Amino acid sequence: MTAVAPHISAFLRHRLPVQRAASPHTCDSYAIAFRLLFEYASARLGLAPSDIVLEQLDADLVLDFLDHLESARGNGAATRNARLAAIKSFYRFVEYREPALLEQSRRILAIPTKRTDTKLVGHLTMDEMHAVLEAPDVSTRAGLRDRAMLHLCFAGGLRVSELVGVQRSDVQLHPERAVRVRGKGRKERCLPLWKQTCEDLRAWLAVRGEIPGVEQVFVNARDRPMSRSGFAYVLLPDAERARMS
Repeated sequence: MTAVAPHISAFLRHRLPVQRAASPHTCDSYAIAFRLLFEYASARLGLAPSDIVLEQLDADLVLDFLDHLESARGNGAATRNARLAAIKSFYRFVEYREPALLEQSRRILAIPTKRTDTKLVGHLTMDEMHAVLEAPDVSTRAGLRDRAMLHLCFAGGLRVSELVGVQRSDVQLHPERAVRVRGKGRKERCLPLWKQTCEDLRAWLAVRGEIPGVEQVFVNARDRPMSRSGFAYVLLPDAERARMS
């Protein structure tokens, strides 16, 4: 029997961040997938996660786990496919470390993804966008930050993960007006900025000041890097004020 613990540790701590240079968001997503898998397998097998062996994580158990995600947790096909992608990546790693389990790996890698419908993404009208931009109270430090975040997000069409990942060295306000954005798959792009976006960024950076050890442009109330969930948290009041205006 082959203990799963050393393989999953090597996969999450070395394979993904070091060998594959996966983004922190990808590493976090894969870690969540395996946390859910081990919770399910532990309950089903009556074992602590550290006692589970690779031979027990076969294709049948993985298929049952994927069904569990949809039936018990209410996950959609896209989330199911994301969890399956993490498991398949792990078994591509395992098949080189444990040749005796090649057949088990082959069966798991053969599990198909589910077809998903691509829904039309909703969008704001120009008036709605202006209402959201005007919602933050720019007489406060947090309001200046929110206004700059929202304007940069709208102007560049950034994902939230891209927005909160922008560092001070990525922003050029003079003589050029541009921002370097690091996207998914380690792709980078340089985007020109609107004049008003630059003014909002200047106003925020002036009150942000120097924060030792923090290079991210946008920080929370404790002067730590803004997270995706933190952005959602501060956006809700601004969206509500915009809706009421």
